[in-house]
Amino acid sequence: MKISTKGRYGLTIMIELAKHHGEGPIPLRKIAAEKDLSEAYLEQLVSPLRNAGLVKSVRGAYGGYMLAHPPAKISAADVIRVLEGPIQPVEGIENEEAPQRELWMRIRDAVKNVLDTTNLEDLAQYTESSEPADGYMFYI
Repeated sequence: MKISTKGRYGLTIMIELAKHHGEGPIPLRKIAAEKDLSEAYLEQLVSPLRNAGLVKSVRGAYGGYMLAHPPAKISAADVIRVLEGPIQPVEGIENEEAPQRELWMRIRDAVKNVLDTTNLEDLAQYTESSEPADGYMFYI
């Protein structure tokens, strides 16, 4: 499964809004400038997020966007599903042989589990020092 720039940048918007949750609306131009992204593209992405009830918009000079729910109540899956559609690694798995179908379903379920159990609060609080101390070890 490959997440497009829609999903990646949409998640970026949502993480930034989560970092500033409770501070009032955040203009997209601020996020675009800080992350070196196109403000026009972010505007296109925030519309489906607003329609899905994940963000609220505030008009005016001090307007912008804010989360419609607490960051702990919005999962990464909520954002990805709105912007990317259903989470599935392979199209038409029902036509596959039983062993392949089982593999694709396991992969789908594992990805869904990670996205469903990771919320915006987790992502907003993440820092490089949050990584496990042992990390990955590669042997050659």
